[in-house]
Amino acid sequence: MKKVFATLALLCVLGIGQYFVVSQFAIRHETLALFDASRQRPISVEIAVRRDHETKANLGLWKLPLAVISNGNTVKATEYSFLANALAARGYLVASIQQDLPSDPPLMTQVGQQYVGRRDVYIRCEANILFVLGELKKRQENVQYDHITLVGHSNGGDVSMYVAHRHPELVSKVITLDNLRVPFVVSDHMKILSFRSKDPHFVTDPGVLPTPEEAKARGIDIIQTGAQHTEMSDRGPNSVKEKIQETLDRFLRDSASSALAPADTKSPMIMNPADY
Repeated sequence: MKKVFATLALLCVLGIGQYFVVSQFAIRHETLALFDASRQRPISVEIAVRRDHETKANLGLWKLPLAVISNGNTVKATEYSFLANALAARGYLVASIQQDLPSDPPLMTQVGQQYVGRRDVYIRCEANILFVLGELKKRQENVQYDHITLVGHSNGGDVSMYVAHRHPELVSKVITLDNLRVPFVVSDHMKILSFRSKDPHFVTDPGVLPTPEEAKARGIDIIQTGAQHTEMSDRGPNSVKEKIQETLDRFLRDSASSALAPADTKSPMIMNPADY
């Protein structure tokens, strides 16, 4: 019996070690300094991709799934490595876009206007994403550019949801971390996962979240983390990031999409805050 427990313990250690090795050493990181001449705008993109998966894609053996991460207001694109590494470890080409620049106007709230007056910001970020997709196509053709996963925190989550509304033909999944302004996409062909905070300083606008009935019917996963809004980046405690990574990994495993079949919307995984 002792041998059985020892073997199981060893397998657990090896499993954790394998994930650590993949996350820390087998993932290639690169910073792309792009420039959109049509808007005279520099766009910095952090790339993360597993070397072995990239090699197979370069050989034409398969196409890499693509995830685009949009940063929250005042948070850098480099501060979502816990998400980028988790996505890359599962085989994604990850592009984390620095959506805002120091020269951009500050993000303001205008009560009574659509998206509290932030539509122009979303349009600018949408243009950034479309430009980056065009640039990536020049560098890596073996990518699923018509089945992308959009990921975003706070304002970046609203950007992701806005782009999903505007370009449903491109988007297969949306993963948000406490987006507050843009209503969720409700679609049988798009899988949605959203991590919510418990933070009195960041309140979700009315009509943004689906009803529990809509969430169940459409396979929208709402995860109540109990965390603070600002903890949903590399700045947060390891306990929060690890739980997000675990849930994200399960979501990606259970909702793998293909061009030939819609995402499975029959098994939502709405969780209890006590799980965190």
